[in-house]
Amino acid sequence: MQDVIQVLQLYPVSVVLVTIVLGLLIGSFLNVVIYRLPKMMEAEWRQQCTDLLDNSDAASAENSTHFNLAFPSSHCPVCNHSIRAWENIPVISYLFLRGKCSACKTPISLRYPIIELVTGILSAVVIYFFGLSYLGLAALVFTWCLIALTMIDVDTQLLPDDITLPLLWLGLIINSFGLVVPLQDAVWGAIAGYLSLWSVYWLFKLVTGKEGMGYGDFKLLGALGAWMGWQMLPQVILLSSFVGAALGIAMIVLRGRDKNIPIPFGPYLAIAGWIAFLWGDYINRTYLQLFTSP
Repeated sequence: MQDVIQVLQLYPVSVVLVTIVLGLLIGSFLNVVIYRLPKMMEAEWRQQCTDLLDNSDAASAENSTHFNLAFPSSHCPVCNHSIRAWENIPVISYLFLRGKCSACKTPISLRYPIIELVTGILSAVVIYFFGLSYLGLAALVFTWCLIALTMIDVDTQLLPDDITLPLLWLGLIINSFGLVVPLQDAVWGAIAGYLSLWSVYWLFKLVTGKEGMGYGDFKLLGALGAWMGWQMLPQVILLSSFVGAALGIAMIVLRGRDKNIPIPFGPYLAIAGWIAFLWGDYINRTYLQLFTSP
């Protein structure tokens, strides 16, 4: 294994190409996570309600149907055609099938190959930036988690604890080795990230009587703080506000989106966090140079 890593390090282009292929495969898996994890959460909530109401008939019916990331196997939701291995090759199978089910010819959403491509490209950017190192591998996991959280929040306005909490703990673990920031900064980053949005949430609720964001947003910002330290949190919040304002206005103008429909904040935090993770120090230096130079 060490020999393989040394060979790859001698040829940076090969590292990027291998990372793109890996990213495409992970992107295919993320499509499964994005679609199934919210349904798994819903099934769990229903089971909890059933247990609370002591409804044995409903409980037995719920338990008779197993649904997770591995089961049932991938299939067409219209005709139940089982997706064969060659039909599940990232991007290529979509092009080969011309974006349609091979059995019933129902159109396949374009978002599936787009997520695969985005995952492949962002993975390559991460490895190009950090190199084939422990930090580079950790940054890949960081990127994949943010992609999954972004799309799940767009679809359901949920940020699952199954992703945000492990992401937070992973940030603390890698920084216990000082890969990004000292552990003390990471711990306070997690605390400050959570409490900052928690405070905004309750202030907004006390003033307006409405909930301006969900608890998942607190946990996501806490996770970003655990990865990058408390010093990077102001930049993440500012970047997410700019991204959110720009995309929100664009959706209202271009798509006529109702201003009263809630817009998830998680994707903006994720985008801002990813940008800050790669280029945060450069952005800070540029900002200081612009405003401190004579």
